[in-house]
Amino acid sequence: MFSKLSSLGLYGMDAYIVDVEADISQGLPAFDVVGLPDIAVKESRERVRSSLKNCGFDFPVSRITINLAPADVRKEGPVYDLPMLLSLLCATRQLDSPGEGCAFAGELSLNGEVRGVNGILPMAIKAREAGFRRFFIPGDNAAEGSVVEGIEIYPVKTVAQLISHLTGREQITPCRAGDFTQERSAALVPDFADVCGQLEARRALEIAAAGGHNILLVGPPGAGKSMLAKRLPSILPEMTFGESIETTKIHSIAGTLPSGMQLVRTRPFRSPHHTISAAGLSGGGRIPKPGEISLAHNGVLFLDELPEFSRDALEILRQPLEDGTVTISRVSGTLTYPCSVMLICAMNPCPCGYFGHPTKKCTCTPTGVSKYLSRISGPLLDRLDLHVEVPPVEYGELTGPQRGEPSEPIRLRVERVRALENERYEGSGISCNARLTPSLLKKFCVLSDEAERLLGSAFEKLGLSARAYDRILKVARTIADLDGSEGIGAAHIAEAVQYRSLDRKYWNK
Repeated sequence: MFSKLSSLGLYGMDAYIVDVEADISQGLPAFDVVGLPDIAVKESRERVRSSLKNCGFDFPVSRITINLAPADVRKEGPVYDLPMLLSLLCATRQLDSPGEGCAFAGELSLNGEVRGVNGILPMAIKAREAGFRRFFIPGDNAAEGSVVEGIEIYPVKTVAQLISHLTGREQITPCRAGDFTQERSAALVPDFADVCGQLEARRALEIAAAGGHNILLVGPPGAGKSMLAKRLPSILPEMTFGESIETTKIHSIAGTLPSGMQLVRTRPFRSPHHTISAAGLSGGGRIPKPGEISLAHNGVLFLDELPEFSRDALEILRQPLEDGTVTISRVSGTLTYPCSVMLICAMNPCPCGYFGHPTKKCTCTPTGVSKYLSRISGPLLDRLDLHVEVPPVEYGELTGPQRGEPSEPIRLRVERVRALENERYEGSGISCNARLTPSLLKKFCVLSDEAERLLGSAFEKLGLSARAYDRILKVARTIADLDGSEGIGAAHIAEAVQYRSLDRKYWNK
């Protein structure tokens, strides 16, 4: 006796159709799963066996073979538990075939409950594209599955509930996007109004947000570097629907999407500890999963205590920051994940943190300071568009009655500039100044004569690299946009150069 049902698997950002075939034949009792299953898939045998018995069905005392096709792609995870159980019931004639146009996915508990799995959103998108009309998923994944239109999404809580639906006794109501309401959790994002003083750093973060630039904050302990960084998402533009879908897919695949969340509507803020490995940042595994840089896609990646990160971890960021994608190669294949992030880094100027402090004495030796700073390579430093000193906050600023400017008016200014950039670069595939290509740089970053002379002088005196030259032009373009200026003047170049001189000031000491 033979039966076949459809399920879906994941490979990187994409899903693919998996045929779950069951064959019951004569011979010594056995239960084999073939088709390149991993350990979690092989363990499905015990979950399926127990679920069948505890739901009142007969487990066949025969030779059972389950094939997961295509057989040349490794299958991972417990997502095939539910279709394997249904395929066995159909093969033993305890259940009629649900027919074509149906797909199933879900993990089973031993008592027949259906548990949530990773990657339902990309699976639902693929099922719709493949022409399936109905997709049966765990109830825990109903919110994210409901986003996909053009296919009926059925949330399943137990095997008994699904059997009742398939036999026509009690129908499951398909879930729709309107069944779940989720507001943008702006109230949970810290506000810039809490920041005392630090006008230069606040200005630099506004420029970074408006142009999508990477930024480095350097200052003593307690100056507010982490506080400033955590408030950056509050001034970024709200996510578009396309950005929400792409970000939600990544978090769904990685298993970091909270239960009941329909879409990621707030820009991600990821702050990994400095002990993280290179694979943890970029992604890894036998079939590579997204790393921290991909989980921060369309949001902010914050690296606090930058020199404490391993050299390998920092250097692996260089190409993804340039390309907006990270490519991971394994024996099983090569996968590419998106990682269009704003990188914000924070560090002390020396091991003790008080190098250049106005009141506290630095206890580090010149050699110690040099060794500490040399942990940040020149090529990585060049990819950080703005370098900003964050001085200690004075007592009067902490106790003064006046609050800082709230995030909302800053965000409105940032959105105005982003809208201008989208209009300017329409059709080029570029959405912000930080992503300008060399050809577009020449077209849209036209300098006045005075600005040209000032930039040439700064280039020679500071010994800037060609990449730093490009960064200055991009930052100056953003500053001019904030000022509402079509051209780039000397004042815009002067401010942009100011944000590039910090590395030279420290590194040449």
